[in-house]
Amino acid sequence: MADITITAANVIAGVGALTFHGTAGATVTAGQVGYRDRTDDRCKLADNNSGTAAVRKAKGIFLNGAASGQPVLLLTEGPITIGATLTPGTTYYLSDTPGGICPFADLASGEYATIIGIARSASVLDVKIHESGVAV
Repeated sequence: MADITITAANVIAGVGALTFHGTAGATVTAGQVGYRDRTDDRCKLADNNSGTAAVRKAKGIFLNGAASGQPVLLLTEGPITIGATLTPGTTYYLSDTPGGICPFADLASGEYATIIGIARSASVLDVKIHESGVAV
């Protein structure tokens, strides 16, 4: 398997989802996973094999696309229609592609396991980010 293929136009926050307002620090697309860079207070693409621990600390999933300097909204917890086909019951993780989401089977040796959420259905991901701090 590979990263899930997300159609950005189909990414929608579910009822009761928690969100975070921020400013993009890079070009981002709806459906990608972001982190909050404390050095400049900008939201950028998270990456599970970055040498910088802060980049591996996912904040949420971008609900809108934006260029650097523009406002962004990240879903930090709760249901999201992710705009991709999921396998119900499967746990999805931050991938080694900046902003990507993948199943556990796609994590390679040395990559850090950060849970993004569990698929409630073929289209809804229940986001509950858990950074393990452990490399597989």
